[in-house]
Amino acid sequence: MADTTQASPKDEKRAQRLAHQITAFAKSHGGSAEGQLAHIGRGTVRIALVGANGEWGTLVAPSQETGRRAVEIAGLTLQDDFDGELAAKVRTGPYEWKRMAGIQLGGPRNT
Repeated sequence: MADTTQASPKDEKRAQRLAHQITAFAKSHGGSAEGQLAHIGRGTVRIALVGANGEWGTLVAPSQETGRRAVEIAGLTLQDDFDGELAAKVRTGPYEWKRMAGIQLGGPRNT
């Protein structure tokens, strides 16, 4: 049986806006990107993005459906998990290392 529910115009507009941001991220980080969707609470979904150059970022969609629609519109390749191959592509810089180590290395506190 086919799903006959249609997204509201507001949800479609949100998906279009997110797709535009995904496309812009990919374009400015090596021409392509991969991603992963993860539920983060109260129906919201994190779209984790990893560009071809290893740069990464995240976007938040108000629902699973909106996130999936945005990814579909943008043509983003999705991975099941943010580990293994996808995590290995992430390039971290000094800022991330300082934030991850924080107190242990005398860097800024994670507050």
